[in-house]
Amino acid sequence: MIHSMDNTVILPTWLIANTREPPRRNWGARIVQDRVADVAPNDRLCQRYPDDQQWDATDQVLAPGFVNTHTHLYGVLAHGIPLEHAPSGFLPFLAEFWWPRVENRLDQEMICAATDLQCVRLLQSGVTSFYDCLEAPFALPGCLDAQAQVVRRRGLRGILSFEATERVSAANGQLGLKENAEFIAACRTRGDLVSGMMCFHTSFSCSADFIRQAFTLARDLQVPVHMHCAEGTYEPEYVLEHFGKRPMCYYDSLGVAGPDMLASQCVQVDSAEIALMAERRVRMSHMPLSNCEVGGGIAPVPELIAAGVQVGLGSDGYIDDFFEVMRGAFLIHKASHRDSRVMPANLVWYLATEGGARVIGLDSVGRVEPGWQADLQLIDATLPTPLTEHNLYDQLLLYRNQSHVRAAIVAGRTLMRDGQVIGLDVEMLHRRAHAAAARVWAHRCEL
Repeated sequence: MIHSMDNTVILPTWLIANTREPPRRNWGARIVQDRVADVAPNDRLCQRYPDDQQWDATDQVLAPGFVNTHTHLYGVLAHGIPLEHAPSGFLPFLAEFWWPRVENRLDQEMICAATDLQCVRLLQSGVTSFYDCLEAPFALPGCLDAQAQVVRRRGLRGILSFEATERVSAANGQLGLKENAEFIAACRTRGDLVSGMMCFHTSFSCSADFIRQAFTLARDLQVPVHMHCAEGTYEPEYVLEHFGKRPMCYYDSLGVAGPDMLASQCVQVDSAEIALMAERRVRMSHMPLSNCEVGGGIAPVPELIAAGVQVGLGSDGYIDDFFEVMRGAFLIHKASHRDSRVMPANLVWYLATEGGARVIGLDSVGRVEPGWQADLQLIDATLPTPLTEHNLYDQLLLYRNQSHVRAAIVAGRTLMRDGQVIGLDVEMLHRRAHAAAARVWAHRCEL
């Protein structure tokens, strides 16, 4: 059973209240229903609230839960899929492998099996909120509703979307846009932790009219629009050849680049596009590890941040341990810029928490402060060397992983405690996902 926290004080050894500020030793938080009600030194919390339940979190860090701004929950089914040969480039990866061998084979049972397991894996990694892109053209209609039922049972804060595309047919593209629009509207009648976002794939798989239609629907529904952008060199080359502009400039020419645009990847964007994204207040989701896996390159994230673009971190459904994702963002750009000062640890923590929440439009998520959502995690803090105010962000980022997450709390509900997800047979979820993966893998993927 998931436990609601009524009038509980959590008493850790360290508190990360706001990633823009130093951590606080022997500070904790009071949780009332779904919100943080007070933050203070542990002894003061005990004095103020003697009748509250006390959660002893000695040698642990209380921190905001991570926000995964871009994942493909179904992607876990492709982990380890048999291949005779690796794809020879970005477009072959999509056209010869990912689309026909994974996405086109998905049905709603596969999607739900993957979602169920991945919700657990997110919690185990300290992720309490996420944005998911589902592309399964032959699982329409109703696949988002099926996926949402799983997320609601597991208790995470989730934003779901269908990655509409005309790559199968124009009619299938319309089904995708309709799936998003109807799901967004349906979620509003429920008012729970699951919501929707408009989404299309890319400029090379969707026509200009289709892209404009997606933004028109989104404006009517007052939601952002997500798309993959310049994940590799293929899209910039395609858009230059066909439209005479680079991708972000092409979107601007369509009149859609603006604060309601969430562009993921943005690996191959140039300085003019960065300036345009900042001017138009386009938001961006950074996937450092999956960019490496597909050979896309290294996104100019330090330059985007310096220009004022709001950036969050995502796993892309590739490596889901969010500490690993943070490490990627922390280390890759140092190497790329040959400067150890680039992407300091506290900035990476911001991108993984409050910054990510802002990118996907979540309010009062990403801090442990009064009035903010009680979306929290506890991390084991027993390291070989002492934790201090000046090294805690670096130490946790470099030397912790998902096995060190002791608890996960979403909207004041304890979903994981003492390293165990509450009330779930995790082995059963693994068996179900294995069965779904076996069906995806039924035909060997020969490239």
